[in-house]
Amino acid sequence: MLRYFRKTWEKKREREKEKEKEKEKEKEKEKKREREKEKEKEKEKEKEKEKEKEKEKEKEKEKEKEKEKEKEKEKEKEKEKEKEKE
Repeated sequence: MLRYFRKTWEKKREREKEKEKEKEKEKEKEKKREREKEKEKEKEKEKEKEKEKEKEKEKEKEKEKEKEKEKEKEKEKEKEKEKEKE
C-alpha cells in the first residue's frame, strides 16, 4: 500500500515538475516575443527618423531652388537696368 502511494506521489511530483518546465518555456517564449516586438518598434523608429531626414533634405533642396530662382530674378533685374541705361 505504501509503495502504491509513494509511486503515485512520485508520479504526481514528476508531472508537476514537467508542468513547471513547460511554464518556464512559455515564459521564455513570451520574453522572446516581447524582445522581438521591441526590436520591431526600434526599427520603426529608425525608419521614421530616416523619413524625417529625407523630408529635411527635400526642404533644403527646395530652399536651394528658391535661392537660385531669386538669383535669377536679380540677374534679370540687373539686365533690365542696364538696358534702360543704354
